[in-house]
Amino acid sequence: MSNARRWPFVLLPVLGTLLFLLHLWTGSVTLSPTAVWKALIGEAEQAGHGLIVRSIRLPQAMTALVAGGGLAACGLLMQTLFRNPLAGPSVLGISSGASLGVAFMLLMQPLLNWLPLAPDAKLVLASLAGALGVLTVILLADRRIGDGITLLIIGLMVGYLCSALISVMQATSPANALKGYVLWGMGSFAGVSVERLPWLVVPGVLGIGAALLLVKPLNALLLGEDQAATMGVQVARTRRIIMWTTGLLAGTITAFCGPIAFLGLATPHVARGLLRSSDHRLLMPATILCGAVLALLCDLVARLPGSEASIPLNAVTSLLGAPVVAWVLLSGKRWARAA
Repeated sequence: MSNARRWPFVLLPVLGTLLFLLHLWTGSVTLSPTAVWKALIGEAEQAGHGLIVRSIRLPQAMTALVAGGGLAACGLLMQTLFRNPLAGPSVLGISSGASLGVAFMLLMQPLLNWLPLAPDAKLVLASLAGALGVLTVILLADRRIGDGITLLIIGLMVGYLCSALISVMQATSPANALKGYVLWGMGSFAGVSVERLPWLVVPGVLGIGAALLLVKPLNALLLGEDQAATMGVQVARTRRIIMWTTGLLAGTITAFCGPIAFLGLATPHVARGLLRSSDHRLLMPATILCGAVLALLCDLVARLPGSEASIPLNAVTSLLGAPVVAWVLLSGKRWARAA
């Protein structure tokens, strides 16, 4: 690896570590590094410091790390699979399916009261069921059609159908349930408690690990499916693995954090700009690191450190992500050109 391509792998971990520490230090109550350290090891100077650091800030920072890296990996997987720079985690309707499951849970609660599960467990299962339900439809269409562009269009139509069903439920739901769904739809990394964190981290790490193992077939797919097949890649099988990985990551992250805008779409382009390479052996880990760093940065901005107020996370991710997408559209292939 040349020095020109090595520096992002030094810079990004340093930035990520700094932002992670800032998450622990800053907030409505600013704590010193010493106070944070003592709170982490159980020797807090004040009783409330341990609760603030271990129960609120640490889970939120870890959620941002996993969600940012996972969504970024989803974006790169989709952009490579469809050879479309504007593809993202929601391109197949998987995120919309997860949102439909959550909407059914939050807006149609009396129908699910008979389930002997905790509310959080119901929410996660509903999101995963919606994501996997849409994914099953896409996989059946893929087996019948086998064409990436047509599959992309079907995914978009499924997403619109899910959005229409959500709108119908919103129009007929009570005000308090609608408020809860609207707040969830704004996106947040703050809703994952210490008890729920393993349910996000374990699937997230598994999905990110699967994405890293796909780097060689992803490089082959850059040349086209026919060329990849001549190189020994089982294209249909690889496509299905990519979609299952995307479904696992997008469904799990959406359940816990809501539909996060632009992170999955914009982050791979940031990584390409840093590396000036389309080699997934470098691009995939760089994209995951970029996603984690950008998620931490967006969450830090949304929290408005030093203030009791906060702003919706999706507003921040859109403000940072929309210019990147506009740049991609204006610059065409030059932004993603391999070095």
